[in-house]
Amino acid sequence: MRNFFTSILGTLVALWIFLAGVVLLVVLAIAAVTTLGPKTTVVEPGSYLVFDLSTNITDSPVREGLAELTGSGEDTLQLRNVTRALQAAAKDSRIAGVFLTGSLEPEGYGAGYAALKEVREALVACRAAGKPVEAYLDFPRTRDIYLASVANDVVLDPYGAVLLPGLSSQPMFFTGALDKFGIGVQVTRVGKYKSFVEPFTRRDMSPENRVQTQKLLDDLWSQLAGDIATSRGLGLEALQKAVDEHGLFTAEQAKAAGLVDRIAYRDEIIADLKTKTGRTGANEAFKQIALSSYAAMQLEAETEKKSKDSTIAVVYAEGDIVDGDGMDGEIGGDKFSQMLRKLRLDDSVQAIVLRVNSPGGSASAAEEIQRELRLTRKVKPVIVSMGTVAASGGYWISAYGDKIFAEPTTITGSIGVFGLFFNVQKLANDYGLTFDVAKTGKFAGLFTISRPKTDEELALFQSLVDWIYGQFIGKVAEGRHLDRAAVEEIAQGRVWSGTEAKKLGLVDEIGGLDAAIKFAVQKAQLGDNYGVVEYPRKKELTEVVTDWLQGKGHEQTRGTDVVSQLMAQIKEQTAILREFNDPRGIYARLPLEMTVK
Repeated sequence: MRNFFTSILGTLVALWIFLAGVVLLVVLAIAAVTTLGPKTTVVEPGSYLVFDLSTNITDSPVREGLAELTGSGEDTLQLRNVTRALQAAAKDSRIAGVFLTGSLEPEGYGAGYAALKEVREALVACRAAGKPVEAYLDFPRTRDIYLASVANDVVLDPYGAVLLPGLSSQPMFFTGALDKFGIGVQVTRVGKYKSFVEPFTRRDMSPENRVQTQKLLDDLWSQLAGDIATSRGLGLEALQKAVDEHGLFTAEQAKAAGLVDRIAYRDEIIADLKTKTGRTGANEAFKQIALSSYAAMQLEAETEKKSKDSTIAVVYAEGDIVDGDGMDGEIGGDKFSQMLRKLRLDDSVQAIVLRVNSPGGSASAAEEIQRELRLTRKVKPVIVSMGTVAASGGYWISAYGDKIFAEPTTITGSIGVFGLFFNVQKLANDYGLTFDVAKTGKFAGLFTISRPKTDEELALFQSLVDWIYGQFIGKVAEGRHLDRAAVEEIAQGRVWSGTEAKKLGLVDEIGGLDAAIKFAVQKAQLGDNYGVVEYPRKKELTEVVTDWLQGKGHEQTRGTDVVSQLMAQIKEQTAILREFNDPRGIYARLPLEMTVK
């Protein structure tokens, strides 16, 4: 017995020492960050702004974790910080040019083509201002080439390659696996193009889904290829011919096709930049400043100039729309509507710009958010800026904007509704598990997963889906000032590019976030005396540490091997089901797999 208590005591002491050590490390980290404070950044005249593309560019402010604070996390940049830095560099006499390198690392809803369109335009502005844009690449993909094609000089590593095969969307279908494991699926839906349920009910695309997917890809590719061809001085037909002949270009093939200007090693490019910036020492680096550091300088300068009495609130709706508060990376109906309510009641906020980058989700949560936006619009302007995707529930919350901006490559529309219901009866029975029930009403146990829904129950859900779809159509017609019959014609769950959406009246203007902010300023008649405040705000250091202690840190970086990629894709697709928490089981969401690669 004595040995038992001795062992317990030793374990408790060891645990206490471990926890004390963790707390000490956290305290030291906080002390280091708060004591050292921000580093003073100096921009030497004649410096190049170094834009390392090895990052994920998100719409919303970066929600920092402990890894980012200690410098050990994956780089993530916010879109507005990137464009703001490039716009400032175009006017900064100290900046001699821009140097692009690396390869984008998209994750979640980041670094989409609509966001990259805004980055590209900022790079074009730099070049137009007489600041040369230099690009050095080793294995660029479509997104990288889309940005780098702006450069005055595009250089590729001799042993590098260009991956430019065109766009594709490859849905993953779970029907066979669900059948194998004995999991039943039943659906209700409205809209012949509403294809979210197809991965659970089919083994391939429906004809309707194939038509809408192909049209969307064609629209997006037309914009991307057109921009690349124009910047590279190529004919669109010549570019398409090269893409179809190669797809994966060697360095020599890329140069022959006009995708790059020359082939050289990295040290040769660095030597060129040293000469251009007046550095002669063998151990000296060329004059440079990282875009992230330069962006931080611009943010600090803007903060000092902000007007506290007249502000434009830029509100980011990025992620899936879910009921409740939601988690990081989700749009919680309760939490998001509460934030909008505070902004509505804040007299210093003169207008709201809603930046949407969402495929939708819970219909009830989308309505909760839209209700608050309708109330806000009665007292101050609400301008919508659509990012990479603003579809289904993402369009639901956008429909009542005073004006809707979108990029040509924005994925929008998908005005449709569905219900998705799983049951595990066969799976349970195969393992000897059975269910029984006693109830006091015909529809008691309506949401059980122990059995399939009856025909009457499915009819009940279908009537609810039909009603919500009718509401969706009516809201779009009212918010967009369109004839209801016209909306019914272009709805049906079909997705549209930003270009097509403007033709159909679902979007007002082609333009990015900056254009939306400028319009909001005009609408609110603020002149030059205003500030821009972003929501949700970045976490304070104490919140970051608390989240870390509670195990809410970032997941490990995704591997690049075949197994890791497959498992990551399965994890991403199945994880979406966790976000399906509408109490009625009814959703307005983009197809499960509409990832454009």
